[in-house]
Amino acid sequence: MNIGKALVKAYEGKPLKELVNAPVDALQGVSENDAKLLKDAFNVKTIGDLANLKYVKWAQAIDTLAATEE
Repeated sequence: MNIGKALVKAYEGKPLKELVNAPVDALQGVSENDAKLLKDAFNVKTIGDLANLKYVKWAQAIDTLAATEE
């Protein structure tokens, strides 16, 4: 799986198990300031923390279910 475009250069090619524990600013488009704001607001420090944030999961569920709504 090539997820290199989703990551900053320093994290390209790293194993997924390592990326889960990488800081959120390892994601392309997430700045150091964005990472600080996420930490301050939600105590999100890693990519795994962000993925498991209940608000992210709720938003994904709403988006998925919206596609099935008539």
